[in-house]
Amino acid sequence: MAAASTALPRTAESQDSDLQPIIAQIQKQHDQNVQRLQTWIRQPSIAAENRGMQEGCRLMMEMLRDVSFDQVTQVPTDGQPGVFATMDNGAAKTIGLYFMYDVKQVDPSEWSSPPFEAALVDKSGFGKVVVGRGAVNQKGPEATFLAALHAIKAAGRKPPVNFVFVAEGEEEIGSPHFPQIVRRPDILAALKKCTGLFMPSASQNADGDVTIDLGSKGVMELELVSSGERWGRGPKQDVHSSLKAMTDSPAWHLVEALTTLVTPDGNTPAIANYMDRVRPLSATEKQMIAEAARREDEATRKRTLGINHWINDVPYQQALEMLASRPTVNIEGLVGGYTGPGGKTILPHKAVAKLDCRLVPDMTAAESLQLLKTHLAKHGYGDIEVNMTGGYDPTSTPADSGIIRAAQAVYKRSGIDPIMFPRLAGSWPGFVFTGDPLRLPAGHFGLGHGSGAHAPNEYYVIESSNPKVQGMDGAIRSHVEYLSELAKT
Repeated sequence: MAAASTALPRTAESQDSDLQPIIAQIQKQHDQNVQRLQTWIRQPSIAAENRGMQEGCRLMMEMLRDVSFDQVTQVPTDGQPGVFATMDNGAAKTIGLYFMYDVKQVDPSEWSSPPFEAALVDKSGFGKVVVGRGAVNQKGPEATFLAALHAIKAAGRKPPVNFVFVAEGEEEIGSPHFPQIVRRPDILAALKKCTGLFMPSASQNADGDVTIDLGSKGVMELELVSSGERWGRGPKQDVHSSLKAMTDSPAWHLVEALTTLVTPDGNTPAIANYMDRVRPLSATEKQMIAEAARREDEATRKRTLGINHWINDVPYQQALEMLASRPTVNIEGLVGGYTGPGGKTILPHKAVAKLDCRLVPDMTAAESLQLLKTHLAKHGYGDIEVNMTGGYDPTSTPADSGIIRAAQAVYKRSGIDPIMFPRLAGSWPGFVFTGDPLRLPAGHFGLGHGSGAHAPNEYYVIESSNPKVQGMDGAIRSHVEYLSELAKT
């Protein structure tokens, strides 16, 4: 593959001169950096299916050792293993790194190329991209950060900060055991030396713009199970549908329970006391959102999402306020009885609903789970089994923290004025860093672009045809600059 032709981010001349030996290595190592990413994508690591997890963990550990992390240790948990590593570069500051090595499930029939082939294809409007599960979430950005360390090493330099590295293999199932990793005494002690922590990301949208999120919503991932056996009504095994005339239905019982969780339009949580701890948006946060609404193109966002209307057709600024500030109760999926071709005329004995609930400050996952269970019992649905398969609390990071100010400086030097937003509407388990006892600022950083996380044909841009969007080489350089900026911020 030819080296990327996309121009790298522009920087101040003095810094550009200082980084030139490293920049030269980025360009020189282009092919092997892409191949390393392809190798990682080709290793399936799906926690939800327990597929390739040990192999995926070992591969990531090998990549860490290759770039001179020491004490690279697999950390056992009650689920999939985590990883802990350090790198002492004799620097004044120490920065934490969060990685995940697991990916979402796939249906190969929905993909244009096999999801674990890591095919390099030309994508209209973007250039050369790699297509594969994990391409942007998160193996692409993570491999890009490691490539930055390879370039620094090849240039005969040391990174300007020390590192404490923690990773998990269960992010895509709600990080149920990640606290076991972070709260291990030796890992906790190492993290306490950090001034902040970040997760590599591909932060540019399709137009090259960047949004810096000052936190993220928390999440509960739940499974609600209605069964005739547990209910004490309806069948204990599937029976003929004609018997519905005289037999209760566990499936309808579940549907009725679900309708109590939200208002009739399905848009506002109606769980008793669920909204009591919701922290209102501050004046500063509202100003951020107003600026975001002014600068973003609403029509483009709707088109990208395949959406024609926001809830109640509210103006875009109000929609963004809802996105940042409202907790949710969402049905991911409903399964019950027969769903194959044709009909089967049965009355199923069991039905299952998959839910996720997004949480905002000052809500907690533990309290929200208890409120849900109490609500169901109060409304006569205490028999419905509630299994929390994963989840955690929201995060918040101050806008004046070092990791945020350093990110702003690098983006602006690259010709990008980032949009500041109160919090990511999605979730990551940063609460273990931002909450007690660490209270570290934590966030995301990285130029580059990709899309399709959790969806078919997930991609990450390797060689960009859009001058506003960085390819992999430009994204690598952004990490080199970010580390330099963190060292002096």
